[in-house]
Amino acid sequence: QVQLVESGGGLVQAGGSLRLYCAASGDTLSSYIMGWSRQAPGKERESVAAVSGNGGKTYYANSVKGRFTISRDNAKNAVWLQMNSLKPEDTAVYYCGADSRVWGPITITSMTAWDSWGQGTQVTVSS
Repeated sequence: QVQLVESGGGLVQAGGSLRLYCAASGDTLSSYIMGWSRQAPGKERESVAAVSGNGGKTYYANSVKGRFTISRDNAKNAVWLQMNSLKPEDTAVYYCGADSRVWGPITITSMTAWDSWGQGTQVTVSS
């Protein structure tokens, strides 16, 4: 099973950008779908973005489409989430996840059941 550690969160003004980084270890990263989810205080965990094992397929939640970009480099065991045009409603703890199932709508929409998750990194967007 893969172990994940996120970094890159912080405090940013609305309209600004942040780039989250997820370092993976323990297994061959190309065997896993990788993704990001987030959880704001008092709200349910929300799937944000996902990328297939070879990077050829991506998924974005409607709330972040056009503003966030997920990418991966299997040789570096790394996944990134570039977040632009940030809004106060993007404030949340962001988690990097990995799953070994086949890419598909069920897998993407059931991130809470994924194999592995990191400890999270806080993103705060001020208005």
